[in-house]
Amino acid sequence: MVRRPQARPRSAQYAWLITGPLAVFATVCVVALWLAEPTWYRSWPGALLALAGVCMAYVGVFNVVIRRGSYSIILTEVPLILALFYLPGAMVPLVVAAATIITQLARSAVVMPAKMWFNVAKATASISAAALIVTALHVDEHAGPRTWAVLTIALLVNVIVDMICVSGVMSLVQGVPAGLDMLRGLPPAIAIAGVNIVIGLVFLEALVASRWSALLLAILIAALVLMLRSFAEFFRQHRTLTDVYELTKAVREEGPDDAGLPDVLLGRVRALMRAEYATLWLAPQGRHPEVLLTARVENKGLLDLSPTPTAVRERAFADGQTLAVGPQFAKTQDLRRELRALKIKDAVLVPLRSGQTTIGTLEVVNRLGDTRSFRAADVQVLETIAAHAAAAVENSRLVERLRHDAYHDRLTGLPNRRRITDALAEAVKVRAEKEVVATLLFDVDGQRDVNESMGHAAGDKLLAEVAERLRSIAGPGALVGRIGGDEFVVTQRAESTDATVQLATEMREQLRGPMTVGSLTLDVDTAVGVSVYPDHGGDPETLIQRAELAANAAKVLPYGVQLFHPALESRAVRRLGIAADLRKALDNDDLDVYYQPKVTLADRHLVGVECLARWTHAAHGEVAPEDFVAVAEHTGQLSRLTERVLSEGLRRCHEWAEADRPLSIAVNLSVRTLLDSRFPDQVEELLDRYGVAAAQVTFEISEPGMLGDIERVLPTLYRLRDLGVRLSVDDFGTGASSLSYLRQWPVHEVKIDDSFVQGMATDSGDLAIVRAVISLSREFGLTVVAEGVESELTLDLLEEMGCEIGQGYLFSRPLPYERLEAWFSAQTEPESTPTGEVRRLRAVI
Repeated sequence: MVRRPQARPRSAQYAWLITGPLAVFATVCVVALWLAEPTWYRSWPGALLALAGVCMAYVGVFNVVIRRGSYSIILTEVPLILALFYLPGAMVPLVVAAATIITQLARSAVVMPAKMWFNVAKATASISAAALIVTALHVDEHAGPRTWAVLTIALLVNVIVDMICVSGVMSLVQGVPAGLDMLRGLPPAIAIAGVNIVIGLVFLEALVASRWSALLLAILIAALVLMLRSFAEFFRQHRTLTDVYELTKAVREEGPDDAGLPDVLLGRVRALMRAEYATLWLAPQGRHPEVLLTARVENKGLLDLSPTPTAVRERAFADGQTLAVGPQFAKTQDLRRELRALKIKDAVLVPLRSGQTTIGTLEVVNRLGDTRSFRAADVQVLETIAAHAAAAVENSRLVERLRHDAYHDRLTGLPNRRRITDALAEAVKVRAEKEVVATLLFDVDGQRDVNESMGHAAGDKLLAEVAERLRSIAGPGALVGRIGGDEFVVTQRAESTDATVQLATEMREQLRGPMTVGSLTLDVDTAVGVSVYPDHGGDPETLIQRAELAANAAKVLPYGVQLFHPALESRAVRRLGIAADLRKALDNDDLDVYYQPKVTLADRHLVGVECLARWTHAAHGEVAPEDFVAVAEHTGQLSRLTERVLSEGLRRCHEWAEADRPLSIAVNLSVRTLLDSRFPDQVEELLDRYGVAAAQVTFEISEPGMLGDIERVLPTLYRLRDLGVRLSVDDFGTGASSLSYLRQWPVHEVKIDDSFVQGMATDSGDLAIVRAVISLSREFGLTVVAEGVESELTLDLLEEMGCEIGQGYLFSRPLPYERLEAWFSAQTEPESTPTGEVRRLRAVI
């Protein structure tokens, strides 16, 4: 939706376009009233009394807050009723004009001619219209109902003309919406005027009855003024406390984010203090640049300037004390001349403190209203707000320092392992042709000897020197980091693997120069391990791990540079050793299939099991699934392994259906399997062989593995979906994918990785990730499965967030078929549902 552009405020000089006609109207009215009563000037003693009364009424303004609205009570109608009744018509406009000029000059710190003469013309024109009505309709010498009606009509006209004049000038200067907003205040103004008119008529009746009643009326007026002042002050304090609470709550809810603090703070401070400007200034400090932002009454956004003179700000900052300048503050009268030169009538500057250090100032300038100025109570309010703002700024900077420390090495200032890992994760997302992502790991030789012979301080100095040299010799697109005691990593894009090895060799030679440590000059050597994406891994941890293995191998090489190859990985060697045994195990059906139950969280119904391959080697004992799966991938036996698990799962699924307890099965698939175009046909054949509905089968594909070849596996995924089987994204959250991929993949289910599920009860970050995944998956109509449910607290959190299915040790660990049957009997009981009989957990133990 496109917003209508706001009208740009015009100069206040445009007010003369309305002031002129009003002045002409008032002059014409006075002349007409003069002609109606030529001897009007003889009533000057009464005019002086009326002038004093009108001036007192103009000064006695009471602001009352009722609910969310603010109302100004001005008792001008009381003296005006008496003036209209006792004085000639021509005298009343002159009295009002004189009173307006006197109060404007007396109370305005900075006189603005356009505004002052508009107020004079407006007040004079309004009361002139009222005087014309009184003169035309006449009033009785003895006040009565007719006189009441005439005076009431006259003063209501006075109020209406006054509001129309103000609305007109607001429309002209600030735009039509501002004028309409002013007109919306007409009903409350008429209501307040009506109350004042009644009070004025009571005073009039008392004076008509007895002139001595003026003494009683004076006492009553004084009591009324005191009561209204107390009432207004009570509501002002209540409103201020409420506004301060709302402001501090908003600052607290903004959280430790320095960028959003000024937006939350300044607009509210300006409104609360009723100032034209509110400014936040933070002095430059370390990594933090200078901040200068200002909220202005006429602008919705923040400005990067401030009306406060630099000398005044520097004085408040240097003294570390609140500096208030204005008519109410006698101690700073020396600064008022400097403010007046900039057309500033008053200002309050409060230092922001962090312990004993002043880090900036919070400033308000120009109390709104020509006759208003900041008071000591306003200073106290701003000091309270400044204390909260300073704490928020310091917290945000502390969080920023903690974030920096979390991603950087303290000794060298370089990015640490965590930062390097994140950078690599981002780098491998973008796969460009004829380009690789290089990981160069530099292992400093002899650093331990320096620590032992010269102390750790010398060793730290050596590492700092190595870090500085790496920074200087690394290319402009490289990221240099320290990931361990004497290990440094450089990551960047290169044209090819050969170019990466050449780059590593050149950098090693440049790094080998003599280094001065204490009184010694050392020739420090390094061993460099190289791994590249995509040849040596698709994730940051694998690339760094394999670069470390290569660096260890490079230590025994004369040229000190080693490119990773699979033989360097001890685990890979072990996998190669069991390859032949895996083939025998598949031939002899020595691989077992275990089953882990999947349970609906809402009603604890057992809905299915995940089928997991397990292998107990005769010599090595239990072999980790990731080991023999990797061996199967490298030796071309993966299809047999997948067929073995799927066939056994389908056989058990058919048996459970025959026993009238249908359960679905889930089987893990490798991306390599999905690259086989024959796999969907094999699945269809197995489904027909065992007589199992396709909807009873779910294939789980690991998110990180799928990302690397998403374009190649999509055709197979669509064919499987068309068969009717369900597809699930396994280990969701551990890959580098965007959540938007969920809309592109033909999947039915999202399985949240157990690393997030297990940590969500204690880690707010993991909790936020799980909540976001569940919410987004539900928006896309996907089933959400949480694996790794191991505690009641985790179970309750997942159920509260709307996760449908859980799987984990809280329900059961993976079990062989015989033990699963025993678990069925011990932990579940049959329950009838509209769709048939299901198994329900008796209790979660």
